[in-house]
Amino acid sequence: MDFELNSEQQAVQKMVREFVENEITPNAKQWDIDEKFPMDVWKKMGDLGIVGTSIPEEYEGSGMDFISHAIVAEELGYGCSSMRGTYSVNISLVAKTILQWGNEEQKKKYVVPIALGDAFGCYGLTEPDSGSDAASMRSTAEKDGDYYIINGNKMWITHANSSDVSLIFAKTDKDAGARGITCFLVDKDTPGMNPLPIHGKIGLRAQDTGEISMENVRVHKDQILGPVGKGFAVAMSALDNARFTVSAGCVGTAQAAYDIAKEHAKERVQFGKPIGTRQLVQSLLANMILNIEIGRMLVWRAGCLKNQGVRNTRETSMAKYFCGEMVNKVCYDAMQILGGYSFNNEYDLERMYRDSRINTLYEGTSQIQQLIIGNAELGMPAF
Repeated sequence: MDFELNSEQQAVQKMVREFVENEITPNAKQWDIDEKFPMDVWKKMGDLGIVGTSIPEEYEGSGMDFISHAIVAEELGYGCSSMRGTYSVNISLVAKTILQWGNEEQKKKYVVPIALGDAFGCYGLTEPDSGSDAASMRSTAEKDGDYYIINGNKMWITHANSSDVSLIFAKTDKDAGARGITCFLVDKDTPGMNPLPIHGKIGLRAQDTGEISMENVRVHKDQILGPVGKGFAVAMSALDNARFTVSAGCVGTAQAAYDIAKEHAKERVQFGKPIGTRQLVQSLLANMILNIEIGRMLVWRAGCLKNQGVRNTRETSMAKYFCGEMVNKVCYDAMQILGGYSFNNEYDLERMYRDSRINTLYEGTSQIQQLIIGNAELGMPAF
């Protein structure tokens, strides 16, 4: 593992950092207030190749390695978590999953427009009564000749209302548990797909989140992603990629919060001196940057394994668990340093604090990551 970025990775970092500084950071607060995703900015990202980072060039992606992919996620997380979340779902949960499990026709139909920034995808796994226990889902897909009829409900779905294709997981065998789940590629104009927006979120307010009600959705067997009955494996492989991207985004948001707190500590004068001269403030800052660096190294280690094509579920879960908890603590401590100034949206820190909370919940809670790590160490599943 090399701790220095190569010239290509440095160029990616420079390009994305400049784009975030010019196009994202100045506008993120207003996007959050308006609860509106900036499609024009996303299209600019597509033109620059930012949204198709680790997608192969043959599918109109940039063909970047996973460290570069993480760099993009970190920089986007620095500027706006809603933007990073959209990037994560589109690339990690949807496009990379279709690349791994799809046939050539499916890859060309769905991955190419996603890589160009012309389409969104969503990942329909979670349900009102099925979260960490994905195998308990109630959505069903009954065979009807060359078609399947899908019924059920999905909840907390990013891009529910804006996706062009949905990865919908449903049971083709109700009695087979995890082995009875199949993944379907469902186009947005398919009759019976009824998305509804979810408002009132703590954070990620600029990101489209919703629920999907499915009533007799008729899908041809050619729209199955992977083998019938292997949907659980499809879902878990997607989460390995998504957890990696989320972890990198956490590092970016934590870095942004730290930078705000550091500057404030230099400028804020109390009792005749900048508060940065106080031991307790320096202690907070030291612990913040230490944990940010640890998180970044965990992400890069997982990225190196991904570049080598080595199984990395354990390492990715370690990064997700640590970084998800870390960004919440860093944002919390940054607010302590800013004091009352952190309590409204004059500073971006207020938004970062709200956005960070989701990172210990989605793509597998912190507790689920602990169980994955424990199983990897002991070979004794706790589920």
